[in-house]
Amino acid sequence: EVQLVESGGGLVQAGGSLRLSCAASGFTSEHYAIGWFRQAPGKEREGVSCKDIDGRTYNADSVKGRFTISSGKDKITVYLQMDSLKPEDTAIYYCRSEAGYWGQGTQVTVSS
Repeated sequence: EVQLVESGGGLVQAGGSLRLSCAASGFTSEHYAIGWFRQAPGKEREGVSCKDIDGRTYNADSVKGRFTISSGKDKITVYLQMDSLKPEDTAIYYCRSEAGYWGQGTQVTVSS
């Protein structure tokens, strides 16, 4: 069974940076698709960044040029580097596997 555990969230001032981690286990291959999503209070969950099985990455327009998804050398950790953070980036951030497994989420709060 796939398990995903996010970490790295916290409180940061606008313009600052955070790096989120998603520790993945249970994949049968080191090549897998995975994505980062977020849900702000009162809003629907939305996709932020994803990586396909070939390693190509995609970002939502709202985070292009500021967020970067990458894989760790261990092949089981996926990172979301978030730079130039804005108050509207405040949300719970989740990672999700292609098969639909979700992590528990990590809170990111950006103060103005």
